[in-house]
Amino acid sequence: MAHGHRVNTVSLALVLATVLGSLCLGITASPEAQKRYNFRFVRHARDAPLVSHYNYIVVGGGTAGCPLAATLSEHSRVLLLERGGLPYGNRNVSSEYHFADALADTSPRSPAQRFVSEDGVVNARARVLGGGSCLNAGFYTRASDGYVRAAGWDPRLVNASYRWVERELVFRPDVPHWQCALREGLLQAGVTPDNGYTLEHVSGTKIGGTIFDRTGRRHTAADFVRRAHPRRLTVFLHATVSRILFRRSEGAAKPVAYGVVFTDPAGVRHRVYLRSGAKSEVILTAGTLGSPQLLMLSGVGPRGQLEKHGILPVMDQPMVGQGVADNPMNSVFVPSPVPVALSLVQIVGVTRFGTFIEGVSGSQFGIPLHGRGAARRARSFGMFSPMTGQLGTVPPMERTPEAMRRAAEAMRRLDKRAFRGGFILEKILGPLSTGHIELRSTDPDANPAVTFNYFRDPRDLERCVRGIQTIERVVRSRAFARFTYANGSAMEAAVLSRAGLSAANLPVNLLPRGASDTRPLQQYCRETVMTIWHYHGGGHVGAVVDQDYRALGVRGLRVIDSSTFKYSPGTNPQATVMMLGRYMGLKIQKERWTRNDETH
Repeated sequence: MAHGHRVNTVSLALVLATVLGSLCLGITASPEAQKRYNFRFVRHARDAPLVSHYNYIVVGGGTAGCPLAATLSEHSRVLLLERGGLPYGNRNVSSEYHFADALADTSPRSPAQRFVSEDGVVNARARVLGGGSCLNAGFYTRASDGYVRAAGWDPRLVNASYRWVERELVFRPDVPHWQCALREGLLQAGVTPDNGYTLEHVSGTKIGGTIFDRTGRRHTAADFVRRAHPRRLTVFLHATVSRILFRRSEGAAKPVAYGVVFTDPAGVRHRVYLRSGAKSEVILTAGTLGSPQLLMLSGVGPRGQLEKHGILPVMDQPMVGQGVADNPMNSVFVPSPVPVALSLVQIVGVTRFGTFIEGVSGSQFGIPLHGRGAARRARSFGMFSPMTGQLGTVPPMERTPEAMRRAAEAMRRLDKRAFRGGFILEKILGPLSTGHIELRSTDPDANPAVTFNYFRDPRDLERCVRGIQTIERVVRSRAFARFTYANGSAMEAAVLSRAGLSAANLPVNLLPRGASDTRPLQQYCRETVMTIWHYHGGGHVGAVVDQDYRALGVRGLRVIDSSTFKYSPGTNPQATVMMLGRYMGLKIQKERWTRNDETH
């Protein structure tokens, strides 16, 4: 395939790793380095004043919050609060070869905070500057034109905002042989036309962009702080916001947000207030779980749930936390008779029946075969390993910690030949099945209770079945023959058996037998469902916020993140979430300047 090249030649991550890496330890970079690279505004929360004032308070330094805060800082004083630390200097974030390690890290300071939905599916939420762009498989693709129209966005400003994002961190990937075979196999399976390399979301098979450069280094939304005004943006890390402050003036129709309270790791409480002016705002960009959770902790949510936890209602808003959804993912491991190079998602087949087909492959799925601990760590299925919480070989409600432990131990005993191959996965459009978020406690660091109701809508199940059938056609295609055993599942089982293995002992799913039989595939979809980490909703436009993302029923508050999405945009939502941060930053700036409000 064509050689990879960068959309932009700017390389930021190595500089940031040097300048900012010490901040993870609470050490300030030298004044010379701060002055040169304009990162003196990134500080630990313990260094925050007890009281401060800003034009905008942005809560959540993720895929939306970083570009939003950087954009707003062009003309206003902005505070960005992030409960996690920096991504730089952490190879589990920055290196393609350690992609799955961040998801497997369950320590209190991990960039990934694990949670288990009420459906039994293990999931993760980001806890790091840069948000989900620090944890995902890096695939970059825009939303469809239809999605943009349905959202009511300005197409010209959308395109300009996408380009702004892409100049900073999007690359064209080098496509290895396994991914080339997947591409040709999709075309032979009828997922046409061949769209080549494109960032657009179109039906057919294509090569998409990536946020990993040619050296395998990840670039994230945190890189956007490079574009911020160094004297107008302040970023506090390890700052956990506990509530939004509201007041209601006598005779006023709506309560007004006027600040937030956050705590540093020592438990010290800090108050941040909005500067005077009608256009100063608190903006939530804390993500699908974080934004609805913080609204409820602040008294905006279903009255019964607030009172259950002793929270004084500011506004009874029954739609907060409703309509949350997670795109179900089902995967098939395809053992290979030949070694396979490491690759994350590069190719996607966008079917016309609402399923997206992608693949990842691996030389031990990124685990190095040399160095300290190599022998112990050389056996891994990467993001599909039980260490990351993914165990599709048992039904969701049976994926207990003990089941995960047993699967991990069994995986480490496997012959290394068992790890040659790749995963072909399918994600369904939408989805149509939705659930809800509820508080478990008043602790802002605790995960709320989340129910996704995977496959409750039968149309989602039908899409999954057709997706698995498409995967079967890809695996059986001429193009993919080099990377599969002859005679299909029977030969696979024989080879695995000769290696001292049994397909029943693998912690991953092989292609199900009889994929043309619909009923078993419905059961397969339900029992092997996992997350692709594209959950969204809980604060929908029209229900919780208006078309300009202002919270309904209150003033001085917006929500700008994936919690506002009714369904997930494109193949991977990160491009659109980052675009939305830039897009709304520009719109909010224009509002402020047009109405002649103070900005300094």
